Amino acid sequence: MSEQPRKPAQGSDPARPDQARPHDQDGGTFQRADGRADGRPAENSGHGQWPDPTAQNSAAAEHAGNPDATAQQPPAIDPASAESQPQRLGVRPVQHPEVDSAQAAAFGRPAGVTGGFDPERTDQLPATGAVPPGPSPALSQAFGRPRGTASSLQREPGESAPSPSAEQPPTFWSERGEHDPWRNPSAGAVMGPPAVAEGSDDSDSDPAPGPLLSAREILFGRRVRPRALAALGGVAVLLAVVGGFVGRITAEEGNPLTNPDVTLSEVQPGADRPAGAVSGVAKRIVPAVVSVEVHVGAQGGSGSGVVIDGDGYVVTNNHVVSMAADTPNATVSTVFSDGTRVPARIVGRDVKTDLAVIKVDVANPTVAQLGNSGSLAVGDQVIAVGSPLGLASTVTTGIVSSVHRPVRLAGEGSDTNAVVDAIQTDAAINPGNSGGALVDGNGAVVGINSGIRTLGESGGEGGSIGLGFAIPIDDVRRIAQELIRTGKASHADLGVNPKSVSDGVTDGAQVQNVRDGSAAAGAGIGEGDVIIKVGDRKVSTADELIVAVDRHRVGETVPVTVVRQGRELVLNVVLR
Repeated sequence: MSEQPRKPAQGSDPARPDQARPHDQDGGTFQRADGRADGRPAENSGHGQWPDPTAQNSAAAEHAGNPDATAQQPPAIDPASAESQPQRLGVRPVQHPEVDSAQAAAFGRPAGVTGGFDPERTDQLPATGAVPPGPSPALSQAFGRPRGTASSLQREPGESAPSPSAEQPPTFWSERGEHDPWRNPSAGAVMGPPAVAEGSDDSDSDPAPGPLLSAREILFGRRVRPRALAALGGVAVLLAVVGGFVGRITAEEGNPLTNPDVTLSEVQPGADRPAGAVSGVAKRIVPAVVSVEVHVGAQGGSGSGVVIDGDGYVVTNNHVVSMAADTPNATVSTVFSDGTRVPARIVGRDVKTDLAVIKVDVANPTVAQLGNSGSLAVGDQVIAVGSPLGLASTVTTGIVSSVHRPVRLAGEGSDTNAVVDAIQTDAAINPGNSGGALVDGNGAVVGINSGIRTLGESGGEGGSIGLGFAIPIDDVRRIAQELIRTGKASHADLGVNPKSVSDGVTDGAQVQNVRDGSAAAGAGIGEGDVIIKVGDRKVSTADELIVAVDRHRVGETVPVTVVRQGRELVLNVVLR
């Protein structure tokens, strides 16, 4: 016999316990008598027959639900043969528990809905041709194709897997391989990092270091516990104590010659310095000696000067300021011992005595006391004050080693061409001392330092050899007064060109020529005469003749002793 297949009950009310719950088409099954749910005959049921009508009805129902299952439909069972078969137990009825009405209202189908989907709800369905939204960036990053790859993740039917190559990436992207919890289905769920946005750099990089705590945040920001701060301070103190102890032990054992407990005793103060001591003289004369600086463009020079008048007149050497005399953009300035810098102006210059006077605008300057050079004797104590080598307020001491030493002064870059009756001293005089003061033991200026004798003049290396020369203050006073009063100085002239000669017995200055209209021509001095004395001063060289004549004034009549053809003649010469 045959039985019509049963359809699953659509829209069954889940609240009724006596009604069988329908099964969905994709997940429902029918129960067989032998306990199998697939609807096919059991492998060991015997003779390939259906066991009972209930199972047959179930198969018919399954057949009715599948139109393509015609070939699999079991043959009909004859009733006569069925009666001869042993009677089997029927299907035990299914007992469904009662369903709570609240749960049915919460989880059951809405009223009027008989299937898994509501055919009348079309407002939320996508329009025809609409593109559904794509996956999230996190899913695309995790399960999408690699960036820049267009190949499909699925192979075509019949396509074999690509052969591995050296360039092919490894199977596992992690060194842990199959032990990676992401590849272990039985691994427990853990909280992972946030999903990486699409397009971001997935390269492994160390996190950037956070901001460091400042001392203010540590002490006052309550970022560190007070106990931790106290412990840190204690550790620091302990380290300092240990380090100091170790350092002392190391220092004491490292150098056995040192003794940290030694204290040097101080001697008693010395007695008061006498009035004529060098320190007392230097204290009085140093404020009256200045440094003289001259600048002409990129070039420059320096020397010294002595304040000789309260109106700011300073005497110095001509070769110190001569480079700025005729240059419009040249500057001359003076620097006093206290560091005060004051500009200066040239009052007058004398190239024949290498003297010059400059003026500074200073109120109440310290004025040097001028002495008497005529009373100096060899061996007298003298002090040289100036700025040698740019070292201002330098004091050196020595003695007078000679007086009335004729010295020719001619400096490079200067128009100086002078012969002076110099004071020779062994007080250290170096370049920069020019124009400074030569002072006696009483603090009075007895000369103006002007030149030195160097080894270079004797064919050796340059440098001071302890011989310095100063212009006598008697000559300086006379020339400086004329320069301050008139701006120029006058000198007596004999009118001859001499040269030094000696016959083995007598030394003198031989006249080479006599200028027309000169004092010598008026007195009858002729060429070839040897001058051996001017006034009361003997002449043995040409330079001595110049300084002997220069000591007299213009218009003064001076007796001149000459040797002519072996005879001495005294001629009275009116100097011009």
